[in-house]
Parts: sequence; C-alpha cells; structure tokens
Amino acid sequence: MRKLFIFIILLLITKSYGQELNLPVFTQYLADNNFVVSPTYAGIGDNLKIRANGLTQWVGIKGAPDNQSIYGDFRIADRSGIGLSFYNDRNGNTIQTGAKFSFAHHLILDYYSKQYLSFGISYNINNFKIDINNFNTTFENPIIDPFVTDDRSTSNNNFDVGVLYRNKGFFVSFNANNILEKKIDEAVRVSEPNLLLNYQIYSGYVFNGPKKSGLEFEPSIYYQLFSSDRRSSTDINFKFRKYDRNEDYYWAGISYRYLNDQFFKPLNVGPMAGFKKSIFYFGYAYQITINDLSRFNSGTHVVTIGLDFLQGISNCACTESPVH
Repeated sequence: MRKLFIFIILLLITKSYGQELNLPVFTQYLADNNFVVSPTYAGIGDNLKIRANGLTQWVGIKGAPDNQSIYGDFRIADRSGIGLSFYNDRNGNTIQTGAKFSFAHHLILDYYSKQYLSFGISYNINNFKIDINNFNTTFENPIIDPFVTDDRSTSNNNFDVGVLYRNKGFFVSFNANNILEKKIDEAVRVSEPNLLLNYQIYSGYVFNGPKKSGLEFEPSIYYQLFSSDRRSSTDINFKFRKYDRNEDYYWAGISYRYLNDQFFKPLNVGPMAGFKKSIFYFGYAYQITINDLSRFNSGTHVVTIGLDFLQGISNCACTESPVH
C-alpha cells in the first residue's frame, strides 16, 4: 500500500511539473469547439460562440487535477476573427490561472473547390503559484521548510502560432504553443524547465450520411509533442451528428488516447455525447483511466455548456461553419 501511495504522489508531482507546459486538453475540443486547440479557428462560423468547460480528473483521488475554462470567439469583418479564453487549473497544491487573446485571418485558396487557409496567433499570460494553505507537518517531516513562506507566485508571457488548411470536409491544423523560452531564476528554481514549446496537429474529415438522413460523421486525430522531453500522445476520435429540420442536433462519439510508444496501453478511453437546441449547447465526456490508478478512481469527467448567438452570415465562404 505504501508503494502505491508513493506512486500516486510521484505521478501527481510529475503532472504538476508539466502543468505550465500546457493546460490539460482532453475532449473539450470535440464539443464543437476546435478553438480550444488552435487560434486559427477564431471567427469560423456564423455567430458568437461561447463554451465553458469543467474538467475533473481521477475522481476519488485527493488533490487530483481540476480545471475550469471559458472560450469565446467571433468574426470581425468578413475574413478575420478574434478569440478569448480564461482558465483556472489546480493540481494538488499548485494553481495556474491565465488567459489567451487570439487573432485569426482566413484566406480563400480556391472558391469552387472550397479550399481555405487560415493563420492564427495567441498571446498568453499565465500565473503559477504554490498554495501553502494545505501544508501540514507529519511524523516524517515535523517542521515545515522555513523557506516556504508564501505562495511563490510567478507570471509568464508567451505566444502560440498556428496554420489551418481546409478542403471541403477535410481539415488539418498545425500549432506551435509557447514558442518563447521561459525566463527563470536559476538560483531559486534550478529544476524548473525553461523550454515550454509543444507542437499539436489536429486533423479530421466531416462527411454526410445518406441523403436526407441528417447525419454527419467525423473521424479525427489529435497529436501532441513536447519539446522538453520528447513525450508525445495521440487521440483517435470518432463522432456523429444527427440534425432535425430546425438545424438542431444531437451527437455522440468515442475517444482513445495513448502515448505514442504504447499504442496498446491506452491512457484512457471513453464515450462522449451532447446536443444543441436553438442557441444552447451541452456536452459531456467520460474517460476511463487505463493504468495502475484505475482501481482507485472513477475516471475523468468533462462537462461543456455553451451559447451560440448574434448569428450573421459572412460574405466570405472562408469563415463559413464547417459543421453541416
């Protein structure tokens, strides 16, 4: 049992160590919110889209990661869009809060074959701190380190850049996140990584079902690589939508996540579902943990709620919604 607790603690520490590398991306982007993974999607669609996500990981384990975020993007003029996102991420006694401010511009490569190219950039500001309110003495450590006297808050500014190519129902985006090295105080935080760069590729295809069925199918893949230690993971996803005559719809799907050197040992796998009624959107995703912690938690839960309003059709096809 003691070895298990040590394993859990080390795993949580490892997650904390990588917390500033990237906010947790599970299945939020599959809730019709591609802007989560790429600033290039800002302004694509016929309305102001707002999505709020609540993510609770490893339910049942004390101090497990917990995240809340809100995303909004809308079109300005005919070919550009802007987006905002705010987030709060807690992992044990570490807390990260921050915001992203994004801009995207969309171009028509070929009007008749519906080929479009988009460029995006985000400015990020992150605040990272240690919450010492829960620090207590133990039998093994009867005295709290006297050097730990405050929350040790630190801020970091950075940028993300991305490019998106669309051809009818096909899409592929490439993003480089946190492209600047982080400035750290080597005398105080010698073990903190200063290379925060990570790469993401998101691709898929949206195709229609039988004529007049109102069905859409969307297989997709999401790949992420961290430059600091060359870790990489992949999501394989599939979902479908069913529309009614009012353009409302419900959807369902499944996601499979694994480290790229362990394809047959998934990190997690789970179903997801949601619906859109008028301007209201709701989505839920559940991921089953597939590792040594599976016996001690009930999985990861992601809830998404949203609003789509201020509808206005663009004069440029490059900002039309890729959905239906």
